[in-house]
Amino acid sequence: MRGHGAVKGAAVLLALAVFTWAGASALRQAQVRRQPLTIEVISSDVDALAASRPAIDQPRVLIYHTHTWEAYEMTDDTRYTPTETWRTKDEQYNMIRIGEEIARELTACGFYVVHDKTAFEPPNLSQAYVRSLEMIDERLDAGETYDYILDIHRDAYSGLWNGANGVTVDGRQIAYVMMLVGKGTGATGSGFDERPDWPQNLALAQAITDQMNVLVPGISRDVKIKTGRFNQHVSTGALLIEVGNNKNTIDEALAACPIIAQAIAGVHAQRE
Repeated sequence: MRGHGAVKGAAVLLALAVFTWAGASALRQAQVRRQPLTIEVISSDVDALAASRPAIDQPRVLIYHTHTWEAYEMTDDTRYTPTETWRTKDEQYNMIRIGEEIARELTACGFYVVHDKTAFEPPNLSQAYVRSLEMIDERLDAGETYDYILDIHRDAYSGLWNGANGVTVDGRQIAYVMMLVGKGTGATGSGFDERPDWPQNLALAQAITDQMNVLVPGISRDVKIKTGRFNQHVSTGALLIEVGNNKNTIDEALAACPIIAQAIAGVHAQRE
């Protein structure tokens, strides 16, 4: 009986040993199969900031309007309250509207666009360029960088050169566009230590003008060179663009915006 019990006890010990080995083996296999779990927690503020940053290779544009309240000829469908003739605070009918359309078109072309809607005309129109320059300087001093700094205006009508006052494409009237480059010399440039590198500004303005006329022949007038500096000393990508004139309707000016954006995009691609 004692021998039978010993055999039985040995069998129990062997079973326990096998069970323990099998359990340990299973645990080791489970540890091998299970991958470490890594969780990265990003606050909503940081996530939103990251999403708002443009891609590194995305060209950057600042749009602003030194003469913010410039406006166009009123029609039955586009009536506004004027501050004076062909000027209004109403952003649906002044240069803010044109800037918004150009910004939308440039964004569609892959640009990162900042549109500053500050009204620089009040309290004194003659000091508008001083105030718009303060805005640019504040942005650049804060570390903002731009490939293009565009001051969007409308021109004043002159029957000497306007003629039909636009081009017609597929039955739609499109306002003329004109690029203006300042040399920073002469009476209007006196008192300024910094002057534009106007030959480079001119080369860019001419390239965009040529590209617009490729897209729609005759839409852009010749580049105008003047003695003032028009804040163009801040960058060789600083340009002044006249979109139509006071005798155009805002719809005719808006029709020119896609062509302006496409021309800038085309020139930028060639420069890259």
